Amino acid sequence: MTDTVKKTDEQSEMEALLNDKDAPKIPSVGETIKGTVIEIGSSIIYVDLGPIGAGAIYGYGKFDGLTIFKDLKNGDSIAATVTDLENEDGYVEMSLKQASLEMVWEELERKLEEKEIITTRVLEANKGGLMLKINSVIGFLPASQLSSENYPRVGDGDKNKILSLLMQMVNKDVKVRIIGLDKNEGKLVVSEKATKTEEEKEKVSKLQVGDIVDGEISGIVDFGAFVKFNSNLEGLVHISELAWKLIDDPRKLFNVGQKVQCKIIGIDDSRISLSIKALEKDPWQAVAEKYQIGQRVKGEVTKINPFGAFIQLDKDIHGLAHVSKLNEEDKIETLEVGKIYEFDIISIEAKDHRLGLKPLVKEEKKEKKEKKEKVEEVVEKDEKEEAIKEE
Repeated sequence: MTDTVKKTDEQSEMEALLNDKDAPKIPSVGETIKGTVIEIGSSIIYVDLGPIGAGAIYGYGKFDGLTIFKDLKNGDSIAATVTDLENEDGYVEMSLKQASLEMVWEELERKLEEKEIITTRVLEANKGGLMLKINSVIGFLPASQLSSENYPRVGDGDKNKILSLLMQMVNKDVKVRIIGLDKNEGKLVVSEKATKTEEEKEKVSKLQVGDIVDGEISGIVDFGAFVKFNSNLEGLVHISELAWKLIDDPRKLFNVGQKVQCKIIGIDDSRISLSIKALEKDPWQAVAEKYQIGQRVKGEVTKINPFGAFIQLDKDIHGLAHVSKLNEEDKIETLEVGKIYEFDIISIEAKDHRLGLKPLVKEEKKEKKEKKEKVEEVVEKDEKEEAIKEE
């Protein structure tokens, strides 16, 4: 009878507690709650849960590799998942296993917002970039987001060559910044290039278009050459700015490591455009002294495009034999790259660096050949008559 009365009293007290609007909310198992750290042990964290009592987070040592717990101290707020409302020691038993994942993403979001620079190690490489880990989350560093020092410059874009260069980064530490994340999909994207943006912007802000810089060629691609200068700044010399003459392959003129002097011709944010030819005299300024319309010249075919053939007349000046002139009445012999032909100059636009050419037609060549043969016949006839006189 006494036990029955006691249970009834306890139930009444519990009901009263639950119905009391001012009473603390009792958490349920599986719920994530927050508390204040009051003591940190080797594998247990004791937490003040306020009116609920004290909590104990077990297995702390399993998570001490996470950066979010490295600086944990008494008085810090911490969240964990309830696994038992009261264990044998009288504590609300809690676990970091579930709550830590939420905390990890919260920490990653903080790093994104604060543009924090993170040092981490490259785990593996693929053809698109590098894989690494931040706060136990696997992240991706696209090749396009690598710094200028580590960017794989492969002129022909061969993916196998790119992968070979990226593989050299595995097990190396890199400094990155988070540039994108999606907790629901578990995606984390980082950038090495972004870590240097502010520093580079400050240095670039001191530069001006027209400045002349001394540098070293750090990479050559089909569309130009990269030049490193002022310690760690880098600019691009587009293929059209390498020299006054027409260039088909920059590798034929320059080598990686070669010292060059450049002029800054453009600054866009942290992108710097350079020119080597701008420091040389424009040969087209004196083109009228060497070439005139109607003049017959010899030139080497350097490149053939659908719209015509490029002809090198001398080391600096090139012209274009337009396709309309190449197909004229089907009288023109097929031009071949590397061979020298005769052309007539039909137009000169020095300001725009243009010189129009027209190949000799077959009739002109035939007429020239016949004229030469007639001259040879006359010479031969004179020689014979002279020989007869001597006899």
